[in-house]
Amino acid sequence: MQIALGAVGGGSRTIAAPSSLAGLRNYSLQNRKQQQQQQRLLQRKEERNERQQGIGRSSWRKRRRGFLTMTESMSEGVRQMTVSPSGKQWVEKGGLQAIPRLDDYLGPLPRISNPMINNKFFKPAEGFFVTDYDVCSQFVAFDTRHLGTPVYFLRAGPRESVVFKPHEVKAAIVTCGGLCPGINTVIRELVMGLSDLYDVQSIDGIKAGYRGFYSGDKMKLNRHVVDDWHRKGGSVLGTSRGGFDLEKIVDGIEEAGYNQLYVIGGDGTMRGASMISEEITKRNLKITMTAIPKTVDNDIGIIDKSFGLDTAVEKAQAAISAGHVEAQSTPNGVGVVKLMGRNAGHIALRATLSSRDVDCCLIPEVPFFTEGPGGLFEFLDGRISENGHCVVVVAEGAGQDLIPRTAEQGFDDSGNLQLLDIGQWLVAELKKWWKKHNPDKLFAVKYIDPTYMVRAVPSNAADTFFCTLLAQSAVHGAMAGYTSFVAGTVNGVYCYIPLDQISQSTHKVDIHNHIWAWVRSINSQPDFKACENRNSNGSASDMDLNFTPKEKAAAAEKSD
Repeated sequence: MQIALGAVGGGSRTIAAPSSLAGLRNYSLQNRKQQQQQQRLLQRKEERNERQQGIGRSSWRKRRRGFLTMTESMSEGVRQMTVSPSGKQWVEKGGLQAIPRLDDYLGPLPRISNPMINNKFFKPAEGFFVTDYDVCSQFVAFDTRHLGTPVYFLRAGPRESVVFKPHEVKAAIVTCGGLCPGINTVIRELVMGLSDLYDVQSIDGIKAGYRGFYSGDKMKLNRHVVDDWHRKGGSVLGTSRGGFDLEKIVDGIEEAGYNQLYVIGGDGTMRGASMISEEITKRNLKITMTAIPKTVDNDIGIIDKSFGLDTAVEKAQAAISAGHVEAQSTPNGVGVVKLMGRNAGHIALRATLSSRDVDCCLIPEVPFFTEGPGGLFEFLDGRISENGHCVVVVAEGAGQDLIPRTAEQGFDDSGNLQLLDIGQWLVAELKKWWKKHNPDKLFAVKYIDPTYMVRAVPSNAADTFFCTLLAQSAVHGAMAGYTSFVAGTVNGVYCYIPLDQISQSTHKVDIHNHIWAWVRSINSQPDFKACENRNSNGSASDMDLNFTPKEKAAAAEKSD
């Protein structure tokens, strides 16, 4: 029995088929799958040709009330045009957030097939390589009454072609700013990704932050050197604040012959990396700039989270547990635990929710006051009367406006305002308040400051896995010729984000979000700002919204 099948692209071919009905059905299914695969390959080839020629694809979508929206996919991004019923047109910003390429200022660069094709540990198949049409959306939850232009980021992953030959690459890795769990894991996986995936042999670790580029302080890295670094806390390369001299840094990079830079750091480091990338572009250097955000405070915007956050929260819970035990073991005991969080209280919030031993959580985003009706001390007094003890978690950046500041207490080397010790100040003020109002009662405050303990540790399993994928994503992007980008996750998808957007973004606790409401609900914690407003204007409406019935009655009695 013979069957004639139409071949993709025209023509036909005759094949021998099994004589049984079951065999014929299976054989037809196999050939249908082969035809579908050939069609997908042809479609991908046409898409690549379109991108190279700048040919776009357009689609119209009808919106409510007669509006039409055209979304046009171009080689340089996505443009969206809206047409009203009257014919008025306007272009909305948004769409695909384009990542700069070396080709943008150096002209078309020769590309080669991805070396991973010949890697014996990988078997690239359909869908293995990521294309420029693979994106992720920044927003996945919408209010249909206020639909704006969608924002997309390029998905991270290996590209089918790259602009660097393995033997041409000379990579440099640098860490800046404070410590964070997982730094050494990221360094290790960058080295492993470059050497194991792309067979890159020349990798340097720059010591002591940005200043290492012009001081020449560096070390050679390979898979054997970094083999056990993921088990170590801190940064084996060393890190520092300050030392940023743009001209010296770029001169040092150029003299050393680096063509791939990997920068690990926080918001200040991201701003510095953006400036370095701009200077590299001005000098027309074939150097990629890749950044991986590092902030234990989790205060960088756009991305879901920074690596090390989960580890820090896990370690913070041990400190809260110790504070709870100390407070329970003392008559009228108070445990005060200070956690990291300069401008954002993510660690304090998550540790509070995870622990369930906390009576009050103080974060930088929410002002508070100590004395007076509805104040912090009155709330803690009520908790002590009810339970015999209480636990307070305070982020290091909370309540800075309450502490007297001297002229000498200025800025650090990174330009950040020096934080005053809110923990020590709170303990001293609480002791004075108790002595004034309860002079004949026993009282003890146990202060625990695990600030450096939660960050100077190796990453836990979850963060180690996260660091691995972040590092590999960064390597794939640099090899493909992308530059001035950050590797991170958006809604759980690994993607590439423009560096200038990350350097200007922040991420604070949304106090209008249900998660912060959940914290207050678990603690029965009042809204101190609302209480302060009540004290100022004499209105009792805020009290009704932010206190339990027992607390409202007590506060009303005292105010009378």
